[in-house]
Amino acid sequence: MNPSFIFNERPRTLGNIPLSILDLSPIVEGAAASDALRNSLDLAQHAETWGYHRYWVAEHHNMPGIASSATSVVIGYLAGGTKQIRVGSGGIMLPNHAPLVIAEQFGTLESLYPGRIDLGLGRAPGSDRRTTMALRRDLNSGEDFPELLAELMKFFDASATSYHAPLRAVPGEGLDIPVWLLGSSDFSAKLAARLGLPFGFAGHFSPDYMERALKAYRNEFQPSAFLQQPYALVGVNAIAADTDEEADWLGTSLEQQFLNMIRGQVGKVQPPAVMEGKWNEYEKAVVHKQLKSTIKGGPQKVKAQLEQFIEDTQADELMITSMIYDHPARLRSYEILSGLGSIR
Repeated sequence: MNPSFIFNERPRTLGNIPLSILDLSPIVEGAAASDALRNSLDLAQHAETWGYHRYWVAEHHNMPGIASSATSVVIGYLAGGTKQIRVGSGGIMLPNHAPLVIAEQFGTLESLYPGRIDLGLGRAPGSDRRTTMALRRDLNSGEDFPELLAELMKFFDASATSYHAPLRAVPGEGLDIPVWLLGSSDFSAKLAARLGLPFGFAGHFSPDYMERALKAYRNEFQPSAFLQQPYALVGVNAIAADTDEEADWLGTSLEQQFLNMIRGQVGKVQPPAVMEGKWNEYEKAVVHKQLKSTIKGGPQKVKAQLEQFIEDTQADELMITSMIYDHPARLRSYEILSGLGSIR
């Protein structure tokens, strides 16, 4: 069994499931990408001391507020600055790349940082239509994702190649790199179930599909050489502070980000602000609907909300993302979250 997966026979609680971090390397108003990447390394180093299980960054493009577009490069930077925490992609958008390139990149990462690298894969473009064209040179919708995945996994499988094979991934061939399928619907959930792979659901931005996708994954799971039972990681927005009022204030940066998304606007992460007057009633309702699974508050409130979220989803692992403008406040949020399992 791959050591990156921790199975829990006991009822799932904050005290016995792993907590992990999804970091979008946010570029905040008044700062640059270099600041965002240094902050990501600082958070990863703190996360390691606080006991987080893994630290993932995600591929996004043409977004002035996200610094992790060259995802494999960022993973190498974070892994090089930490010692034990698993580091990976949440995720690499496979249709944007040739499978051989990803096999070589992650083969290189695993060779440099053995036993610490995760490869999470998605099929969305990670950006807008024009950027998709620039990345892929066509507007395919990711319908060939299963074929691309099979090609990629074959490069890792030493039994499928040989020293006489015409095409091999070096580094990559024969390395034990956990492959995850990630999604915001049931497409990747069903594919992960059929292949016996771990599945990560984007609950932080697609709460309406969460129950359906997780149910499909668990009901249709087929044991494989990778996993003998389903393993579901669930993403969630969580903002913790010393008081409920402070957490609500910090959370307005996330609300502004989602407001800009529904307006089709892009930009850097904004500082907290009074939201009245920034949105109309329709926009407010849409943002709140999309963020309905967000967890926010002081330690006691956040603990209760997270326990309920775990009970509702039966997640094997939580991947927390905290979109907070102020870096010290973001560190404090993750510090509080890491200690909730011991709060009575």
